[in-house]
Amino acid sequence: MSIEKGKLYLIPTRLGDNPPLEVLPISIKKIIEDLNYYIVENEKTARRFIKRVSASKSQPSLKLSVLNKYTTELERNTYLNPCLEGESVGLLSEAGCPAIADPGSDIVNLAHQMNIKVVPLVGPSSILLALMASGMNGQSFCFNGYLPIDKNEKKSKIKSLERLSAEQNQSQIFIETPYRNMKMLEDLTTILHPETRICVACDLTLPTEFIRTMTVKDWKSNREDFHKRPAIFIIQKD
Repeated sequence: MSIEKGKLYLIPTRLGDNPPLEVLPISIKKIIEDLNYYIVENEKTARRFIKRVSASKSQPSLKLSVLNKYTTELERNTYLNPCLEGESVGLLSEAGCPAIADPGSDIVNLAHQMNIKVVPLVGPSSILLALMASGMNGQSFCFNGYLPIDKNEKKSKIKSLERLSAEQNQSQIFIETPYRNMKMLEDLTTILHPETRICVACDLTLPTEFIRTMTVKDWKSNREDFHKRPAIFIIQKD
């Protein structure tokens, strides 16, 4: 008799240090209590998150496989073996949703190749939350990840995104390393057209949450400090 395969659950986490069940549905708690196998980016923070969600969950029973830039393809290809033995596995993000601006898409692709059912669970995505609150086009948008660090390459990319936004009526979304947020805003207000809109959404779902959409010319007089605060940037030229 063949064994029914386990499933791969894509488990979102908080975007900050607020209590998990303030921003996550109770279904996340139920899934975590049922699973013992996890694929995580950082074992220490994953264990801490699981304990916060379910204090009664046995920590010694957890079997965590680490997925980061040091994980070899050979290692990664074994991470779903429990599913072949009937055990479900959770892919746990460090922040937000797995595989969205986050490691994990290779694991999800592997699950499809192995005919393992993939189950995405509901949770916060900073990208979508920012777009929802921006007032920009939610019908056509593009997430661009990080922009180039090189000054000239970054300038060229920003101009290219503005041009695409105008030509396709498309919101252009990107992120920056938190300690470079203010430099990014300075670059945007220097390079973009004065009437192009910029949305900055930082500390999403936290008590310090800040979301504001203004034109470039209005941002030039803004004094909000985003330094070291996780942020999403969106631009749109009408």
